[in-house]
Amino acid sequence: MKKSIGAKTIIFPTPVLVVGTYDQLGKPNAATCAWGGICCSSPAAVAVSFRENRHTYAAISQRKAFTVSIPSEKYLKEADYFGVFSGKTEDKFASVGLTAARSEIVDAPYVSEFPLVLECSLLQCVRIGIHTQFIGEIKNVLVEESVLNKEGLPDIKKINPLVFDPAMRVYFGIGQYLDDAFKVEKKKPA
Repeated sequence: MKKSIGAKTIIFPTPVLVVGTYDQLGKPNAATCAWGGICCSSPAAVAVSFRENRHTYAAISQRKAFTVSIPSEKYLKEADYFGVFSGKTEDKFASVGLTAARSEIVDAPYVSEFPLVLECSLLQCVRIGIHTQFIGEIKNVLVEESVLNKEGLPDIKKINPLVFDPAMRVYFGIGQYLDDAFKVEKKKPA
């Protein structure tokens, strides 16, 4: 039997996304975002949500671009830091000792040390209650060669991305391989 726990912001898994922007002064910033994910296949698009009082909100609104860097497990502390402190008062890249790399495609920086990066131009904004969802068209994906599989695609086990548990407010790594996707016609559930 299921028990109601009320309306809460819980969905599993929740990816840990680090959004890169340049602020009004051109200073690079990185902000961890738990409310986000792929939102369209064509055009390829990702959505990230921020409150209006956040430094990243103003930067995306002004520059019309952002990046999404995917941290691996080894950068857990840095990713958490990016979500706790404000770029209004902190140079977060300098504070954690990571590198802000300038995108060649969009007007935004990304975290050089993180293995997977989406470079996005702003498609639209949707105000939803206390958050605004920024929908970015993915213009390019950058991947460290060391995390590519034999087909030349990102390998989730090599990336070891972080996931967030919004119910308990803790981080996890990914689990084990279970089975191939989109094979239902070949293996109907019993």
